Amino acid sequence: MAPVVNSSALTTGLVKAASLPSRAYVTFLAGNGDYVKGVVGLAKGLRKMKSAYPLVVACLPDVPEEHRAILVNQGCIVREIEPVYPPENQTQFAMAYYVINYSKLRIWEFVEYSKMIYLDGDIQVYENIDHLFDLPDGYFYAVMDCFCEKTWSHTPQYKIGYCQQCPDKVQWPEELGPKPPLYFNAGMFVFEPSLPVYDDLLSTLKITPPTPFAEQDFLNMFFRDIYKPIPPIYNLVLAMLWRHPENIELEKVKVVHYCAAGSKPWRYTGKEENMDREDIKMLVKKWWDIYNDESLDYKSTFTAATPVPASNPVAVGSEAEAKRIKVRPARYIAAPSAA
Repeated sequence: MAPVVNSSALTTGLVKAASLPSRAYVTFLAGNGDYVKGVVGLAKGLRKMKSAYPLVVACLPDVPEEHRAILVNQGCIVREIEPVYPPENQTQFAMAYYVINYSKLRIWEFVEYSKMIYLDGDIQVYENIDHLFDLPDGYFYAVMDCFCEKTWSHTPQYKIGYCQQCPDKVQWPEELGPKPPLYFNAGMFVFEPSLPVYDDLLSTLKITPPTPFAEQDFLNMFFRDIYKPIPPIYNLVLAMLWRHPENIELEKVKVVHYCAAGSKPWRYTGKEENMDREDIKMLVKKWWDIYNDESLDYKSTFTAATPVPASNPVAVGSEAEAKRIKVRPARYIAAPSAA
């Protein structure tokens, strides 16, 4: 039976950092594009929700110094990582824009933290979720994905109309073999950094051919035996609003994932399919309200012009303490209450 976590009182962010366990949020950034805006918004969102833990940004070497400086100014811990590629750089079977995400595997090397919550850069946190750090150790926690969008058109799930979000609507045919295992969206997950796991991830990747959803498919395969679903309020993939509205109570959602085509708030036009909806417009406005709120800017001694060299593997906001470490070549779980 799935473990259940009792409700517990959580810090509001006023506890001294020295008294807190080694925990952190972590996100991933590559290139010189506009995703840095998403990470800035995420940093400010965590601050608005009075999270007690820092945001670590795992940056590839191609993230420009000016973007790193912006992140340091927002109190982020900037960690440079090297890219990770599929075996022999085989990318023909994976969607090209997902391939670089294999580099997310490097975050298992961040062993100065005992537990981390990964959040994609196009995610925003609208309620404090620090309580997720208190989930029992030894498991991989994430929200189940939906198979109904066209990006899944290559799969038997999509072709027969089967979705794990509503498994009784279309039964899985016996002639197709065993029902697919539970599959999570890798835009948000709770995990424990570990060097043995890190080494196993990279060695397994070397013998694993790429698939369309790249690192998401890989993580689902690798962690399938210890995966525990958590409720969709912790990673609302926007397509759920029109695919499975019966499963969503929008007023209770804590984490929104702006991953649907056209939904990135900093690029939003409302012209793409499903984007001219009142709930989408409301969620985009909520993101901008946080991003534009200057009172949420991190108060640090750095300036926007402070360079953060690509050669520096760790850069931090003045309040955060980060240790340099050598870089080595479906049953929901009831989350503990934040109340």
